[in-house]
Amino acid sequence: MVKQKRVAILGGGSWATAIAKLILNNTDKINWYMRRKDRIEDFKRLGSNPAYLTGVKFDMNRINFSTNINAIVKNSDILIVVTPSPYLKQHLKKLKEDLSGKIVVSAVKGIVPDENMIISDYFEKVYNLPPSQMAVIGGPCHAEEIALERMSYLTIACENLGIANTIAESLNCSYVKTSISQDIYGVEYCSVLKNVYAIASGICNGLKYGDNFIAVLTSNAIQEMDRFTQAACPLDRNICDSVYLGDLLVTAYSKFSRNHTFGTMIGKGYSVKTAQIEMEMIAEGYYATKCMKEINQNYHVHMPILDAVYDILYNRASPLAKLKELKEVFS
Repeated sequence: MVKQKRVAILGGGSWATAIAKLILNNTDKINWYMRRKDRIEDFKRLGSNPAYLTGVKFDMNRINFSTNINAIVKNSDILIVVTPSPYLKQHLKKLKEDLSGKIVVSAVKGIVPDENMIISDYFEKVYNLPPSQMAVIGGPCHAEEIALERMSYLTIACENLGIANTIAESLNCSYVKTSISQDIYGVEYCSVLKNVYAIASGICNGLKYGDNFIAVLTSNAIQEMDRFTQAACPLDRNICDSVYLGDLLVTAYSKFSRNHTFGTMIGKGYSVKTAQIEMEMIAEGYYATKCMKEINQNYHVHMPILDAVYDILYNRASPLAKLKELKEVFS
């Protein structure tokens, strides 16, 4: 069944590259949309992505590249969207192709800025895509470890379990174990929030707080995540499942986590702008913090970690002072 579906990758970063590697384990050919023509030319010349996961080699005969998003979408059945959330609207503004009958899979792990919507809600509102045709890829998983073929786990969430199974089969391989879920909104919100909490963990690291405190921070973060998801999308979910807690842990602790790296720089005294420039990569949690702060105004959930990170990043509050405040509310 998987091999009969024409799969498209929309995006050209590290996570897009890792997912393309997985899909090509299970299908003969993929379509791949990238915005920049020069990046595609370099990719074809080198046999690998020139900017991300450069050690992953691809057979160019199995990839149909294009800078024309409509051509890629028209000739594909499954669209895996792997574009950083701040640029999603920019990438999609040229998309005029009808999405009816298409399966859209979000691997974005972010909120659409200005709209304050998770990706599944955005596609439903803007492209009239039924929720049953929308899926989400959740972790815990880093692109860098997919490149190294280290054992990893992915959860595919979709209201339609048949579609979830199809996506899971397309990603499953000897070093990736997949599972399925119907909790599309919970998985998506947790994928966003864990980036915020990874920044908080990084700030603690930058301030030279030890492992003990970061463990307490993380345990309070999962409680905060649980409170929000139960308010926004109530469901009998186990917040300790790997797609929730595991994804939080790997993002909060891993050396591959750009959000943790960003937070560490903030904790060391870098300004937001300086940290962003030096990283040369997007920390989704920076944008997610503002969006989630605004979204939570509709739910009024007690989220002291989110509030503290927001004040540090957007109100220039002292990281040290905000961490001292958190110490008093943690249990």
